[in-house]
Order: sequence, then C-alpha cells, then structure tokens
Amino acid sequence: MGRTRRVMARARVLPRAVYPISYVRESADALKAGLVARGRDPTEVDRLVALDRERRAVGEETNRLRAERNRGAHRVAEAAKTSAPADDRDRTQLGELRDRIRDLETRADTLDIEIRERLLLLPQNPHSSVPLGKDASGNVEVARFEPHRTAPSAPRPHFEVGHDLNLLDEERGVKVAGEGFYVLWGDLARLEYALIRFMRELHRSRGYIEVAPPILVRGESMVGTGQLPKFAEDSYQVKPDDLWLVPTAEVPVTNLFRDEVLLAEDLPVKLFAYTPCFRREAGGHGVETRGIARVHQFDKVELVQFTTPESSYDALEELRTEAEEVLRRLDLPFRTVSLCTGDLGEKASKCYDLELWAPGGKRWLEVSSISNFEAYQAVRANVRWRRHQSSRPEPVHTLNASGVALPRLVIAILENYQTDDGRIEIPEVVREEMGGARYLEPNPFVGERELARGRHPRRSSKGTEPPPAKS
Repeated sequence: MGRTRRVMARARVLPRAVYPISYVRESADALKAGLVARGRDPTEVDRLVALDRERRAVGEETNRLRAERNRGAHRVAEAAKTSAPADDRDRTQLGELRDRIRDLETRADTLDIEIRERLLLLPQNPHSSVPLGKDASGNVEVARFEPHRTAPSAPRPHFEVGHDLNLLDEERGVKVAGEGFYVLWGDLARLEYALIRFMRELHRSRGYIEVAPPILVRGESMVGTGQLPKFAEDSYQVKPDDLWLVPTAEVPVTNLFRDEVLLAEDLPVKLFAYTPCFRREAGGHGVETRGIARVHQFDKVELVQFTTPESSYDALEELRTEAEEVLRRLDLPFRTVSLCTGDLGEKASKCYDLELWAPGGKRWLEVSSISNFEAYQAVRANVRWRRHQSSRPEPVHTLNASGVALPRLVIAILENYQTDDGRIEIPEVVREEMGGARYLEPNPFVGERELARGRHPRRSSKGTEPPPAKS
C-alpha cells in the first residue's frame, strides 16, 4: 500500500475505482471467484469487506458522539443564557468528546484511503467466455493464418541479417541512449515509416478517425487507463513536470473524453493514433532477448473504441478483425489466441493476442493485444454516455487493439521475407511507398571501426586507398 500511496500522491489525483465499496459488499463472492480464476488471493475481498465494516462502525460511532456533543453544547449554551453556573462536568465532557471525535475522524480518513487504494487494485472480473488457466500455457488458439508465399528455406535471426545488411544497429542505439534502444538505417527505417503509413491508411479506410495526441500525459490520464498505480515502475516519468511518457497511445486517446458525457448517437466512437511508445520492458540478455523483440522505445498504431455495454463484445471481434487484416495483407504467418484467466491483464475482461511466427528465432512474438475493458477504464476516467435525454449518465465500455506494434512486425518481415541469396524482399502492399523497390538495399558501413572489421565498402583493412573523387 505504501508504494501505491506514493504513486498516487505523485499523480495528484483522487482515483475512482471500478467497483464501489457497496458492490464489493453485496457481490463479494463473485469478486472472489474472479480473483481465484486469475490466480489471485481471494482474501483481498475479505480484507476490503472488513475495512468497510470498520469504516461504517467508525462513522456510526462518530455520529453518535457528535450528537452527544451537540446536546452537551446546547446545555452549556442554555446555562449561559440564564446566567446559571455551567456544570463543569459538561465542559469536561465536551473536551473529551471533541478529542474522541477527532481521533475517529482521523481513523476514518485512514480507512477511506486504504479502501480506495485496495479498490483501485482490484482487477476486472473475467468474462464468462474467457478460458480457465493458470498461465500462458492455458491460452487457447482460435485462428491461424498461413501466408501464400513460400517460407524461407534456412531463415536467419533478424539481428544477424539486419546487422549484416547494416540496417539494424543496436550498438549505436546503446551508445546514444543505453540498453534497450536501437537504430534503423536506410531502407529499414524507410520500411518502418511505410508500414506506419500503410496501417494508417487501412484503418482510416475502415471508418476510424485519426488522432495526433500528446505523448506526454498527466498522472490522471495514466490512472484513468489503469497504468497507474500498478505499472509505475514500468513507465517513464518526466520530472519536475510530473508528466509521463506514453506506454501506448491507448492512454492519451482514451482520456480524450475524460470527465465527459457522450450521447447515444455519438457511439461507437472509433479512433486510431500513431505514436512512439516508451516502456521499461522486463527481461535480461541472451538468445531470447537479442535484437529488438524487447525494447524501451518503439512505434505503434493503436485503435480505440468507445461503445455501449450491449455492443462491446461485437466491437471486440471487429477490432480483432481489424488487427488481423494488417497481418493478412502483409502475408505473414500468425495465430490468434484467447488469453486464459491466469494470463489475462488486470484491466481486461477478455483479450486476444495476435502472435507472428519468427522462423529465424523459431518463436511466436506477440504483436497485438485486443482487449475489452468493459467499464474498467470508463469508471476511472469518468467517461459516460446518456441513453436518452432524461436518463442518468452511465459508463461507456472502452476497447483497444494494437494495429500493430512495429519492432516485432519488422522482425517478422526480416525473418519471413528472406531470399536464398541473402536479400530481404519488401512486402507487396508497401512497395509503392518504397519507390517500387522489391528488395531492401544494404546500408553502407562507414568509419575506421568498420574498416578494421573489414566491412568498409570503399577501402579494405589492408589500406587500399579509395578511388579518386570525380571532378
């Protein structure tokens, strides 16, 4: 609780929790079942119920003592009107009552804070269609796509081919910014921006409105989407401005309607945004983490929907189709898995992951998560809608999907589009954006270090002079 309190103090907000304490009181068994399904300790709910019971008892006692104090104060005031000597016992009792009330009010404030913090950390209850499971091994594959093109005969890891062509440079990324950062050179940098443009045009053509949001956000925005307080250590904070670098465009886009009420005819609101994203990705170094599968800064196109509770699961399937279409058009092998209860993110009621096959590393790489948060984020960010002019506002349902993240998409292209002669073919749907080229051009090596490594294209390590410059 101490860490949570520090984070929330930095965020300068009074967070709203998804479940009011009255719901916890009345639906404790359902919440405990949800925690058990997620592999969480169900006594979290018991502790909340006990705190609520104590808080209500403190409130009742405080009200009783206040009434007693008011009666005593009235007796003292009446005595003063008649010039009768006040009873010293009344004055003493008033002082004691004042001290006891102050202590109870302090205790009530402490209980309110702890209850609010614990409510904030309660996860969303999984939807009934989510498969049961303890961890990722319980996820269920629901779809698979096999590309039309022939798979490479002897695929190499992306970090090998990327380095050999001097298109992927982790060494200079580390020099500039530290571990977890990288540089793309030449055609690979150009390919990344072509992919971003391809995704933006695709989503726009399918009815999504593009947004160019801030990439620095306030603490309230991080709380609203559920990044704070739980993921504070995985996020980058900018001091002394008390701002946060976005871990995903989900944060600024979802908060565009914070503290607003939408109309029934406004829904669904379908938005997308391209932003750089910043995360302190976990993981050490080694074969599984070489290259750019786990990095601290990456580009991503994000889809967000605001919709009615009745239509949110239809919207989830629509978002899944939208993200899958990106990978289908790029003709890349992928599978769609439904996350089980033990692997489901705490914000989501249901989530699909899209995983690309990376043959050079012989592994599946998650490239998109498609999630229905139901009212989880809407309650925290206070995004509501009104069914009719006379009806009370209620929370919308929010959903999002990566459409998609770039580093692992680039990995999949480098490993799936290799040719037998060592070149990298460009996916057909982005060739026009790449000037009609069919293959990525190698980037020339420069500098004395590359000369010593025998990789300088214009001079060998034996000291051969370059050809004279043309006049």
